Amino acid sequence: MKEIAKLAEDVNYTAVNLGNLDELMEYSLIHKVNKQKIEGKVFLKEATKSTGTEISFNSLAPKSEQPYFHINYKNEETYIILKGFGFFQVDGKVFDIKEGSVIRVAPEGVRGIRNSSDDTMIYMVIQAKENSLEEYTTDDGERVTFDPKWK
Repeated sequence: MKEIAKLAEDVNYTAVNLGNLDELMEYSLIHKVNKQKIEGKVFLKEATKSTGTEISFNSLAPKSEQPYFHINYKNEETYIILKGFGFFQVDGKVFDIKEGSVIRVAPEGVRGIRNSSDDTMIYMVIQAKENSLEEYTTDDGERVTFDPKWK
C-alpha cells in the first residue's frame, strides 16, 4: 500500500504529495462500514490536518460503476472528473460526464457514478458542510506586504 508523502509542514500549513495520478491504484483502504478493501482511493483530511473539508482522490475501473448509491447527512460533495468519461446520476436523473466535469450534490441527493470508458476514471471529491461557506474569493482575504524568499 502506498503512503502519502509529506512535503512540508508548519503552524499554518501541511503539504503532501500523492504522486502521479496514474499511481492512484497503489493506494488502498478498508471501508469503515463493510470492511472491504477499496483500491484506488485515498482520503486527505488526516494527512493534511484539514478542519473544514474532506478531499478524496478516487478511481473507477473501465466499464464499471461505484457499487452503491448514497446520500450524506450534513456534507455536500463536489465531484471533479480528472480523467475518463461516463455518467453521473442524482435522484434518478442521469447525465454525461467527462474530464473537466464538476458536479455539486446536496447532502440529500441520491448519487452514483459510472465509468463508460476503456480506461480507469480518476476523480476528486471535496466534502464540506452544506451552507458553511460564509465568505469566498476576494471577500475572504486581503493583500499583505510580504517579502518572498524563493530558492
